[in-house]
Amino acid sequence: MKKLINSPESVLADALAGVAAAHPELAVDVPNRVITRAVRPAAPKVALVSGGGSGHEPLHGGFVGPGMLDAACPGEVFTSPVPDQVLTAARAVDSGAGVLLVVKNYTGDVMNFRLAAELAAEEGIEVRTVLVDDDVAVRDSTWTAGRRGTGATVLVEKIAGALAERGAPLAEVAAVGERVNAASRSFAVALTAATVPAAGKPGFDLPEDEIEVGVGIHGEPGRRREKLRPARELAAEVVDTVLADHDLAAGDEVIALVNGLGGTPLLELYIVFGEVAARLAEHGVTIARSLVGNFVTSLDMAGFSLTLTKADAGLLELWDAPVATPALHRS
Repeated sequence: MKKLINSPESVLADALAGVAAAHPELAVDVPNRVITRAVRPAAPKVALVSGGGSGHEPLHGGFVGPGMLDAACPGEVFTSPVPDQVLTAARAVDSGAGVLLVVKNYTGDVMNFRLAAELAAEEGIEVRTVLVDDDVAVRDSTWTAGRRGTGATVLVEKIAGALAERGAPLAEVAAVGERVNAASRSFAVALTAATVPAAGKPGFDLPEDEIEVGVGIHGEPGRRREKLRPARELAAEVVDTVLADHDLAAGDEVIALVNGLGGTPLLELYIVFGEVAARLAEHGVTIARSLVGNFVTSLDMAGFSLTLTKADAGLLELWDAPVATPALHRS
């Protein structure tokens, strides 16, 4: 294993120290594993808190800032943050308008965020939760009851964050987050496995000429393995798979996210996006907004995921709203 680390045991602490050094606009509490905005909003607003295992960067710490999250709670690699982390974050950012927890549908995340929400409520903090479960690859797995939460998390955080920034009440912010999740579907293909630093070897064996279709962001198995094919064919299959589970029809508009899993060059992601756009055009679906790059990764896994979110004027307006985070910045 070749990794730019000091030791497997110190990966998270060392990475958080680096985040603090690189981003003075963030307040990084390394001992408590919490990232917040260094400058709090001047007026009370709904605070968005999210988190999950490390290894998916820039999710979630890279999306802390005006227009998106108020706080993020990174767990150890591929491990849920503990309830105390989430509670500490909620306390730090609550301004009296309530806290929205954005939670990906993984068993540990759901359990720990739920417990944190109960503890926060006992302290008088009003809390709502949006559960993200956009992955159409599987209904259930060893990690989840129901669908996994993946790329749609970025869209939920961005759109709900924009509405919160406008001063909307907690119920409305939660409702738009739920609406974005319901309008989103995702599917991923892996070319290689991820290597967890503590394990020191790839999480699964994948022959050089094979791919994992429907892989999860922790390396969970997908629907099947098959031979590697040209990008055009893979993109068409992924688009068709997502559309088969969506209510999109000819004439509809989408926000399209082609997301790298950590080890895929941007050159290849743009090739994939071009093929995705062409396939959607064949179905009569228009890409109203697009995002290409690494946003929800799986360490060094090569591959990509596609997220399609059915859009309307209201969602597009919130998507276009200003945002200023390390990983997403728009004036």
